[in-house]
Amino acid sequence: MIENGNRYFAIHKPYDMVSQFISSHQVRLLCDLNYPFPEGIHAIGRLDNHSEGLLLLTTNPKVTRLLFQGDAPHGRTYLVQVKNKVTEETLQKLREGIPIQIKGGGDYITQTCHVEIVSKPIYLNCPLHEIPAHLPHTWLLIQLTEGKFHQVRKMVAAVHHKCKRLIRLSIEDIELGNMQASEVSEIEESRFFQLLKISNY
Repeated sequence: MIENGNRYFAIHKPYDMVSQFISSHQVRLLCDLNYPFPEGIHAIGRLDNHSEGLLLLTTNPKVTRLLFQGDAPHGRTYLVQVKNKVTEETLQKLREGIPIQIKGGGDYITQTCHVEIVSKPIYLNCPLHEIPAHLPHTWLLIQLTEGKFHQVRKMVAAVHHKCKRLIRLSIEDIELGNMQASEVSEIEESRFFQLLKISNY
């Protein structure tokens, strides 16, 4: 699986774990996954500790720049549970772009995106932080090509819905699939770049 010395991984980051290997705070870390990661490993982008799902790791320092700082947009898909029922009018607001507060201050109008109401996938367990089935809630599938700080949470908050659960399902063509929480999968280098639609040159 090793080409040119670099290695690549997809993990299912569980709830209540930060996307770091080292921290000065008493938090659950990626090293707690009990997997023999190589030296120099780091997360490509992040999920906050209350978010779950697909997180990519690599020893290749240039991947973050290629994926998130280049001119070409790259898609990310999220499954989001929010309080109360979401109306068609609200869906349209999310799709067309809404103002959110971004890091550093000021309003930012989100780009157009795909948003639809979906059923909860059956493979997802029901953790304590999820809204019980008998209380009003909505599951949303949100597909973005941008990723401002806490963007999905801010978007649903801007239309007066509280985000209770957020799971990243995919980054481009790398998918969470049926990976269970804390599961780690190593990806061969050429396939990793192919699935992310970026060049290794």
